[in-house]
Amino acid sequence: MDLIPAWFFELNPVIQALIGGLFTWGVTSLGAALVFFTRTVSNKLLDGMMGFAAGVMIAASVWSLIIPSIDMAEAQGIIPWLPAVIGFLLGGLFLRICDYYLPHLHIGLPRDAAEGVETKWKRTTLLVLAITLHNIPEGLAIGVLFGAASLGLDVAGGATVAAAIVLALGIGIQNFPEGVAISMPLRRDGVSVWKSFNYGQLSGIVEPISAVIGAAAVIFVQPMLPYALAFAAGAMIYVVIEELIPESQMHGNTDLATVGAMVGFCVMMVLDVALG
Repeated sequence: MDLIPAWFFELNPVIQALIGGLFTWGVTSLGAALVFFTRTVSNKLLDGMMGFAAGVMIAASVWSLIIPSIDMAEAQGIIPWLPAVIGFLLGGLFLRICDYYLPHLHIGLPRDAAEGVETKWKRTTLLVLAITLHNIPEGLAIGVLFGAASLGLDVAGGATVAAAIVLALGIGIQNFPEGVAISMPLRRDGVSVWKSFNYGQLSGIVEPISAVIGAAAVIFVQPMLPYALAFAAGAMIYVVIEELIPESQMHGNTDLATVGAMVGFCVMMVLDVALG
């Protein structure tokens, strides 16, 4: 972590979480900005990138969230696996409820395949809401880990500022293809360059907001930490299985998407183990 200036480690954890969330939002915007240079991206590339994003999220859920949750619970004298199981399932339930009620449309599907409550919102709005929905747990994960680090729990599960930075870096990396995946199809459908870009980057704005909420919550309610980490992991895994993996294989590029997921998993695992 020598590349991170010393002053960053002295900041309030809520500010650290905000910066981490702004970084991941910025990388989403970079992905969306590709519409300024090209009108289309091949489905093979998009599917490989979506698979990569899925692999990163799976690895981040395990190394950055589930394992620290188990270690923290053990340090607190709780049955080690209990908070991880409860938090993980609650995270998935939270996303299921959001998925059921929030109007949204998964990438590559026609307007009449929209999920959630009935609405007359445009297809572009529904596409943005789909990405926004699964960015919430990513922001929460960053915030919760920065909040945990501020409580001096680094000996109980690897909740250090460095680990939180690595998590933000990994999520940022997988946000790039997400920005591409939403802006490019819009551009291909005839939406203007600026609108395609704005819709793509707008999907990531929820991350700094949810990161701040996550950091503030765990700082004030310390006993919930193991549950909060597992909650974020459960929500992210729900997104991976329900959305990213199916979308990455929608065009028949199953092998490419699978290889992308394995590479993404390894990249995040190496980042977390080597740097976190």
